[in-house]
Amino acid sequence: MRSSLLSAIALTASGAAQITFQNSSTTILQTDPGNYGPEIEEYHYYYTQWPIGLAISSKGRFFATYTRGSYAYTLGEVVNKTAEVPYPSASLNLPVSELNTSWNEIPFGSNNSTGLISVQALYITPENARRPETLWVVDTGRPTITDGSGAPSMPYAQPGGPKILGISLSNDTVYATYTFPASVHFPDSYMNDIRFDLRPTTTSSGAGVAYIVDSSDEGRPGFIVLDLGTGESWRRLTQHPSTLRVDRDVPSYQGVPFYQRTIGQPIQTLREGLDGIQISPDGETVYYSPLTSDYLYSIPAANLLTPPSDPLAELTAANNVTNLGQRGGNANGFEGDSNGLVYQCMPEHNAIYVYDPQTKMTEPFVRDPRIIWPDGASVGEDGYLYMNINQLPRQPNWNEGVDGRVFPGAVLRVKLPGGGGKIMSLA
Repeated sequence: MRSSLLSAIALTASGAAQITFQNSSTTILQTDPGNYGPEIEEYHYYYTQWPIGLAISSKGRFFATYTRGSYAYTLGEVVNKTAEVPYPSASLNLPVSELNTSWNEIPFGSNNSTGLISVQALYITPENARRPETLWVVDTGRPTITDGSGAPSMPYAQPGGPKILGISLSNDTVYATYTFPASVHFPDSYMNDIRFDLRPTTTSSGAGVAYIVDSSDEGRPGFIVLDLGTGESWRRLTQHPSTLRVDRDVPSYQGVPFYQRTIGQPIQTLREGLDGIQISPDGETVYYSPLTSDYLYSIPAANLLTPPSDPLAELTAANNVTNLGQRGGNANGFEGDSNGLVYQCMPEHNAIYVYDPQTKMTEPFVRDPRIIWPDGASVGEDGYLYMNINQLPRQPNWNEGVDGRVFPGAVLRVKLPGGGGKIMSLA
């Protein structure tokens, strides 16, 4: 239907004006209110950099990430309701001039294994007898660079740049650094999110394991598994159908079909594969899905933990993937609570949906017109779900260089149902 028809005043046969599609304020029909669920609180506002990931500590300290480009820093701590500062220091956040290099005119991200290049995700694990309360930092090693025409691109990763850092929140110092060989983290890999099972029995080293999502726009998504004791890492389900993007999937954001329009590239659809990840409170099941898919999947954690010395490990993992059915739309980041619920950020619907393993269904949790691309989510020990709102589909990289976002970005929070809280059982 043409837009002119949407705004035109319809006339009856007698010429009397009728209610139009654009003005339904006096309609007698039932309408979509655009929201449901518990009350949402506006917790924080961003005014200088658009956020991606976030995490909330046991003492209410709030950390946020910002993928690079031109931003002054990539990891920050909130200091008041409207401001953040570089964390743990400005010096640990590499300057823009040191984010990338080139070899034979092929662009690569920095191989700096200590400085922060482009941080995507965060996760906080609680203090116990074996380690302090820890902020785990996922540095992709792949910043976005822009040429003279304004066309953005992402340089390849090189070993050393992509890394996982463990920062002690008791003294704000890095105490653990993990990097990856090129056979595990490919040049076109992109580490998107992370979850932990730190129980001593998880791996033979007794130090626990990290499950990392490789979302790889270039087409080789899968899981990276990291033994935190030995530093050994391996891959699972690389290019398995459950981790791949749905080809030419066209979502709708705020009622508008979305196509990616990037300077210097043909019009295309989003290409991100494996994205959301969450572990059940007993550590037995890993839930996941690609961004460009309506399906939710799971796999026994044991199939991801099997070491690469087992020649049947990959085949066995592939044979044990479970399709849990459609959820009603694409989903971005995941989070989970102590009741075993899996919260899924639903950018198509300005909502958070929840998968309940007891009912085997995805159910509504909260929906609000302010939830314009819920990008990162974090459950705090205070029983709230925190979510970053960053208006991502309006960013210039997806809209021919035009930035349609309007500050402030925001963190919204909502109380979890049923007394749910942060999962502490995997510490």
